[in-house]
Amino acid sequence: MICNTCFRHCDIKEGALGFCGARTCKDGKVTAANYGKITSLALDPIEKKPLRRFYPGSKILSVGSYGCNLRCPFCQNNEISWSDRVLRYSKEADYISPEHLRDIAISCKDDGNIGVAFTYNEPLIGWEYVKDAAILIKEAGLKNVMVTNGTATLEVLNELKPYIDAMNIDLKGFTKHYYNEFLGGDFEMTKAFIKEAVKFCHVELTTLIIPKENDSEEEMRELSKWVSDLNPDIPLHISRFFPQFHLQDRGPTDVGHVYRLAELARENLKYVYTGNC
Repeated sequence: MICNTCFRHCDIKEGALGFCGARTCKDGKVTAANYGKITSLALDPIEKKPLRRFYPGSKILSVGSYGCNLRCPFCQNNEISWSDRVLRYSKEADYISPEHLRDIAISCKDDGNIGVAFTYNEPLIGWEYVKDAAILIKEAGLKNVMVTNGTATLEVLNELKPYIDAMNIDLKGFTKHYYNEFLGGDFEMTKAFIKEAVKFCHVELTTLIIPKENDSEEEMRELSKWVSDLNPDIPLHISRFFPQFHLQDRGPTDVGHVYRLAELARENLKYVYTGNC
């Protein structure tokens, strides 16, 4: 069966897994093999997502599973996203039902919790669980947040649209080469996803600056102009890279250069934040 979650459109045989390691074919139907299988659960400051203009000062219950449809060589969550350990997590992860997740979120309200953030790995590859849980969380009067690479079809986004209150979406760079070859993604799909998401929920964007890859002033001008054309009030987080995972052949991004790119972005955008500096 063909999976229509993202641009890969994996042809998944019965019992096998798609490229993301988290979607399978069961009884002739593509479904989420990672449904409810939780690898990470923590009560975080909302700013850690990062979201700076969505209930600042609050906390949010962050939950993650395993698997991802991109192959970023600098992935900080690689153990649950796309390393060999993913197969281990598929067997060892704890199952938390949507009802149980809602109850945990409610129990954290006294600690400042405003809802649930689906994060850590790529939540959209397990969108069925996100939807089922988000419905219950919203009914309980809490907020739903997604931290995502935005590499999914609009069909998937439409399934989640009524229930998601905010997103931080990675706009990882602004060239087709960087997206399609360096990350193994789809530049046009990500842009289409962002353009639709800003129509119905609070959106903030994050760009991690990788030396010699997506760090030119010209690219930041183009990126921030494109975002501004959507809405100049969309917050943009420009983050500093540190060597990790498969990308340890270069040093951290120069702090001064991050600040310079932020200055350029502010020519087009009202809210620009620097991270990891």
